[in-house]
Amino acid sequence: MTVAPQKKVWTDEEFMALPDDVNYELVDGEVVNLGNSGMEHGNISAYLCGLIELYVRPKKLGVTCDSSTAFTLKSGNKRSPDISFVSFERLQGLRRLPKGFFQGAPDLAVEVISPNNTFEEIHTKLVEYFDNACRLAWVINPDELSVVVYRQPQPDKLLKITDNLD
Repeated sequence: MTVAPQKKVWTDEEFMALPDDVNYELVDGEVVNLGNSGMEHGNISAYLCGLIELYVRPKKLGVTCDSSTAFTLKSGNKRSPDISFVSFERLQGLRRLPKGFFQGAPDLAVEVISPNNTFEEIHTKLVEYFDNACRLAWVINPDELSVVVYRQPQPDKLLKITDNLD
């Protein structure tokens, strides 16, 4: 009889103590190095994060986070969208933002496709986000100059460069 080796159970402290030169996710008990995504990816993410922040902060709608922010999902996975937004409604009762991880998915998760992403990887993340109370997701494809909008794990709308994203 062969016994499968047990996967390491990572504490939040251990996960946060990983070297911070790259981003990580915790998927099915395994640490996944997300690597570096390149300048184009970083520029798109920074620009969109800034635009979202400029919209939500004056209206006091919630908080915007970058890709270094992980969210603990029901499965125990820790996922890090390129950009995320969590409404103040979901933060009620907290005196301050967690120093660790938010329990659940963000209200808005934005993924910018990078050269090392696969369709299956992005789809798996979307399914997990929506299983954990995500309300909206955008998948940005820089090569096709498009955005796919999701309100559930299936695509809702395809936007081209001439369309408005709201």
